[in-house]
Amino acid sequence: MNYPSSKSLKFHSKLSVLLLLVCSLQMPAQELQWHGFISQGLIQAPETNFVNLDDSISAELTDIGVNMSWVMSDKLRLASQVVYLDGGRRYTKGTRLDYFFIDWTLYSDFDWRLNLFVGRFKNQHWLYSATRDVPFTRNAIVLPQSVYFDSFRDIAVGSDGLALKSTHDTRFGEIELNWSWGSTNLSKEQKQILLSTLPQGDAEQDYVHQASLFWRPGQLDWQLGLSLLDSDFSYKKAELDFYSDGGITVQRVMFNARYAAEYWELSSEWVQERLDIKDFYAPGFKRNSFSQGWYIQGRYNLMPRTWALLSLDIFDLDKDDRNGTKFSQSTGGMVPAYFAYQDDLTFGLTYDFRDNLRLTMEHHWVKGTARLAYPVLPDVQNNKSEYWQMWAMQLMYWF
Repeated sequence: MNYPSSKSLKFHSKLSVLLLLVCSLQMPAQELQWHGFISQGLIQAPETNFVNLDDSISAELTDIGVNMSWVMSDKLRLASQVVYLDGGRRYTKGTRLDYFFIDWTLYSDFDWRLNLFVGRFKNQHWLYSATRDVPFTRNAIVLPQSVYFDSFRDIAVGSDGLALKSTHDTRFGEIELNWSWGSTNLSKEQKQILLSTLPQGDAEQDYVHQASLFWRPGQLDWQLGLSLLDSDFSYKKAELDFYSDGGITVQRVMFNARYAAEYWELSSEWVQERLDIKDFYAPGFKRNSFSQGWYIQGRYNLMPRTWALLSLDIFDLDKDDRNGTKFSQSTGGMVPAYFAYQDDLTFGLTYDFRDNLRLTMEHHWVKGTARLAYPVLPDVQNNKSEYWQMWAMQLMYWF
């Protein structure tokens, strides 16, 4: 689908935030809250480029964040978070403004609420998309890559633009509807994680349009959801460049479910993603493919303060070529078939020393390398094995 450029929306959303902030200065602060988290860990994924290139145990597993929520009136709230992230080669290292938005309550009564978000907001459409940067809110240190692809993290985690959220209590349970439209600026480092170091041109996300629906039945501890995504990317080549001018369209359909009981919980997401590439690799090049992935995660309370995690994550780059044979043939055999899939079995343990101090440990057994960098140019040199393992441990504190 073709949408107008989001640059004008970015300008207007920034202007709206500025105007609302100026107005808010005239109001007495009703409530100002500060929170934060610090986490540090160790990780190793030998024979891959997932974390580093020397197969060593790495301390590049750092999450630090400070967030603020300021209730300016009954209708307006300002929320912001700054984070420092270091995930090795998984995503860009450094400090970033994670979110900064105005939350405006457009309507609220006993059983219905409608909110407008203006600014840089988090992705509210997937189970863990809004909280994936906060270690103690996710079940695993490394989330299932079929859905939460780390190389795509900085694009998927949020957007600059507009979002709406509606919640409605009915006799059938709570219904939540989310809608958002915006885009994310791509830094040089983000472009290299996605495209490798070969491209010299300029890559942009033109827009991302998302919608989601969640249903939580009354008196029951489970949730069902559906989410849709449509996004366009463009590439403008440099004078001397490995790639050509081109465009990429990404479209997603996702279903999710979650159940939480007193001593155990279960969560799952299924995704089908359409990838439409025009030109980019070469003038006249076209590729239209559908990938599929899903995961199921279970957590069980073994004893007080101790939880066990078991997760199965499955991803196929092309649903019509699940063993990667056609994919490898299309490269003349230069790229092995195992770059077309990635299956991950994970076991983990979590122990809470205190209510705000946690240690998490996990081990991954993986088959395939489809979710390792670089998405558009497989790194055959550093990902030489179809079967590989990864382990991680992380200590986290929040306040």
